[in-house]
Amino acid sequence: MIDLALVIVGLALIAVGVFYDFVGAIGLLRLPNFFTRLHAATAGAIGGAVVPMIGAALVALGADYLGPPRFFLAGAAFASSLLLMVLSQAGSHAIARAAYLSGEASVEPALYDALKKREGEV
Repeated sequence: MIDLALVIVGLALIAVGVFYDFVGAIGLLRLPNFFTRLHAATAGAIGGAVVPMIGAALVALGADYLGPPRFFLAGAAFASSLLLMVLSQAGSHAIARAAYLSGEASVEPALYDALKKREGEV
């Protein structure tokens, strides 16, 4: 009974990931500037990759017919999802900072710009 529950929850998480991918793709097409599009891409990466990987890990744990390798599959999926959760946010931050510093992406109108260099600063 627990195995069936793991599979059902895993499949539900995979379906949620499909929804996040769909919304992220629409955001990439419809949002107005670089930074909001980057936000949609990051949300799509987290929700559309991390959540389904956790779902796949739960499905692997619930699949008795896989035998002992199912624990390896589930562990690899959990580890990959944790790694992707950390690295996608760091990567999107690095991309946003590089776009800002290069001057290719505008942030107007900005009320407060913490990255803007003050006069006289090196």
